[in-house]
Amino acid sequence: MAVYHPDGPLILRLRAGDVDALGELYKRYKTSIYRTALAITRDQGAAEDILQESFLRLFTHAHRIRPDVPLHPWLYRVAVNLSYKWLRKQQKQQKATSDGVLEGLAASFHFLPEQWIERREAQEAIREAITQLPLGHRVVVVLFYLEELSLKEIAEILRIPEGTVKSRLHYARRFLRDTLEGRVPVGEIVYEFT
Repeated sequence: MAVYHPDGPLILRLRAGDVDALGELYKRYKTSIYRTALAITRDQGAAEDILQESFLRLFTHAHRIRPDVPLHPWLYRVAVNLSYKWLRKQQKQQKATSDGVLEGLAASFHFLPEQWIERREAQEAIREAITQLPLGHRVVVVLFYLEELSLKEIAEILRIPEGTVKSRLHYARRFLRDTLEGRVPVGEIVYEFT
């Protein structure tokens, strides 16, 4: 007897044409897929379109999805690829962060209670620095800090070696540290963001 991931029964129902199964999967993953698309594109309309297209692809490709493995890496991969496509179509780079990423990165700094105003200034400096990262590095930062995915999960989603993910994350951290040094108005800064 096959062992299924918790999403497996819904995938099997979806394969049989059960649209309610798609609705259940949509409820389960819509927030994280939307946030990921929004963080990459920085465009609400594009993020909504990418969210819808991701689930449309889930419906049309359900027969190719394995019910014994987690669904979320496949959905993230689709959303990231659609976001890349949207960015190329726009022929300009957008900010690839969100308040969630800023919170994740800024939370790595140690703040005293009286530093909350300075924290907003720090978040803006972080946002500006992240937009200067190459797109591949920005996506790794978004998936690691906003979606809190592991290095292994990110490697699977982006279909790159885990070592490449580590390298991009290391480069991004170093770039952010160097860029923010002297600009982030906080007391002590811990530069290792993990």
